[in-house]
Amino acid sequence: MIRPPVVAARTGAMPFNTKKLARYQIGMRRRIQELKARADECVDFAIDHVMQDRMDTYFRIEEALDEIDRALPLIEEELSRIHDLSGANRLESRLEFMEDRFEEIDSEVRQRPRRRRRRINFADFFRAAGGGGEPDGSLGEIASAAEAYHVLGLADGSSLSAITATFRRRAKSLHPDARKGDRSSEPELRRIIEAYQYLKEHLSMTQAEPPRDW
Repeated sequence: MIRPPVVAARTGAMPFNTKKLARYQIGMRRRIQELKARADECVDFAIDHVMQDRMDTYFRIEEALDEIDRALPLIEEELSRIHDLSGANRLESRLEFMEDRFEEIDSEVRQRPRRRRRRINFADFFRAAGGGGEPDGSLGEIASAAEAYHVLGLADGSSLSAITATFRRRAKSLHPDARKGDRSSEPELRRIIEAYQYLKEHLSMTQAEPPRDW
């Protein structure tokens, strides 16, 4: 005698049928990819706008976005183990929490530039931080993409994703806010900021960014 399945009865979970499960997984994966793309774009925006204004705020925002970035692959991995409605609701709640958290972060990032009368460039930032005067000549010296790649310690032709990741890591380690007020690394920080901005503009103009290397 063939016995009927009892898994759902024992667990109290309502199983998905095949079509509903497939639609659920497709929808969740689409939301995960959209959130990841928005988080990546938010990081780029924060680098260009928030880092210049308040580095301590940038560090906090970057940490929160990294937390989201780490959580999304875990949510996507768990999708393959979802077979009932209660599990689906639980996983969707986790994704909704990450979406809500991102909206808070993104709102904070984008409100600050709108309050400024003009965009503050990095030269202004360092001039203000140093109490006036002109930069020490390290800004505006990079004349080629090859030189910019060298300053960042990257191979020629590295992707924008690699450039951004390297810049973020080095800027965080060199900024006075991360060095208990020590400003001795500011010339090097100015140099990598210029290299990063040069390469972003260079890749944008040439529209020839190499494929992502990860």
